Amino acid sequence: MKKILVVFTGGTFSMMIDEKTGGAVPRYSGDELLGMIPEAKSLAEIECFDFGKYPGPHVTPELMLGLSKKINAKLKTEKYDGVVVTHGTDTLEETAYFLDLTIKTEIPIVVIGAMKNSSEQDWDGPRNLIDAIHICLNENSKNLGVLVCLNGEINAASEVTKIYSDSVESFKSLDFGTLGFVQKGRVIYNRLPQHLETIETEKINTNVDLLTVYAGMNEKFFKFSADSKVDGIVVEALGVGNVPPPAFEGIKYAVEKGIPVVLTSRCPAGETDDVYSYPGAGKHLHNLGVIFSDYLNGQKARIKLMIVLGLTNNYDQIKRYFEK
Repeated sequence: MKKILVVFTGGTFSMMIDEKTGGAVPRYSGDELLGMIPEAKSLAEIECFDFGKYPGPHVTPELMLGLSKKINAKLKTEKYDGVVVTHGTDTLEETAYFLDLTIKTEIPIVVIGAMKNSSEQDWDGPRNLIDAIHICLNENSKNLGVLVCLNGEINAASEVTKIYSDSVESFKSLDFGTLGFVQKGRVIYNRLPQHLETIETEKINTNVDLLTVYAGMNEKFFKFSADSKVDGIVVEALGVGNVPPPAFEGIKYAVEKGIPVVLTSRCPAGETDDVYSYPGAGKHLHNLGVIFSDYLNGQKARIKLMIVLGLTNNYDQIKRYFEK
């Protein structure tokens, strides 16, 4: 049988309803969860590793780095045919993208979660785990980077985002669609990921702010961020990459202080581009030195900037990581 490493980090997948509070809380270890899903061990030799019992909002970039290092270390000392990581869905896309950027391997790594907890009759955790194992067992899953699978849909970590707060259909790749799907154990791929990239680093710089632009926004938050000695700023701009004129002055203030500013769009889908030249528009931002990312959303651009800043503070090198 093929050997699969299953890393449990917590999330709703591991939760049950607490009788005192009436809400879901982390409860089960990896071995306990596998005992509740016996089909998993009939498909492959499973090695279980408990990384923690973290709800999604408790996962930090430092924990993501620790998780990446732990998986990298295991891949160097043991031979696996695939890795499955369970994770809270609130920050799943960020951790999945972090692993995608920092782990270089041909074997599939699949990040899963659950939208229902184990106390609910329609708990989706078991299905997601079984689907992930089937993905790991499929030869076509190699060299695709980190994958995310919930509700039978396979998505690239660099493309997927959580679009619903509480639906089992929460994770979608809005720009490009799913890579494929799992149906009754059959793994079917329709396309390859748009972009694969690995950034090898031993450290990250978490001193990066994420600011969302809104109608009438002024320079206040940008100046506050810059004056607090932040090392990087990600801006979720309007539309294709534009901001109100007062916000432009705030971004200019940060850029002139030598702070790298990376621009994304607050729109759920679409890329950024410097197509407009009215005050506050993309052309002026780009000419100012603002770095444009392509299809990354704000939270993923922040993950990438933290990783890049762990390697270099050189503006030109940072820009090359975002503007290919």
